[in-house]
Amino acid sequence: KEWLSKGHGEYREIPSERDFFQEVKESKNVVCHFYRDTTFRCQIMDRHLTVLAKKHVETKFLKLNAEKSPFLCERLRIKVIPTLALVKDGKTQDYVVGFTDLGNTDDFTTETLEWRLGCADVINYR
Repeated sequence: KEWLSKGHGEYREIPSERDFFQEVKESKNVVCHFYRDTTFRCQIMDRHLTVLAKKHVETKFLKLNAEKSPFLCERLRIKVIPTLALVKDGKTQDYVVGFTDLGNTDDFTTETLEWRLGCADVINYR
C-alpha cells in the first residue's frame, strides 16, 4: 500500500527535472526512462516498462523527456536515447543505454529487460 501511494505499480511520465529529484528521494528503487518523442525505440521501451511496472511494485517506473531535462541529462551523462537510469537509495547506480544490453535488437523480450534490471538489483528478480 505504501509503495502504491508513492506511485509504484504504474509507469508514468514526470513533468520536470525537479520532479525527478523528489520522486527519487521518496523511493528506494527507481527506473527512469529518458526518452524523446521522435525516437521510435522509446515507444518499444515504453511497452516493456508498462508491463514491468505492474509486475514489480517494489520499484517506481518513470519517464522523463530528455529534451526538457538538459541539466539532468548532462549531469547523468546521458547521450543515447533511450537510456534507463537505475536509481537505488537516491543514487544512480547503473544505466541501460539503448538496446545494447538487451541483445542489440528491437524485438527483445520483456523478460530480457526484466533480467537486466534484476542484474542491477533495482527489481526483485528470481
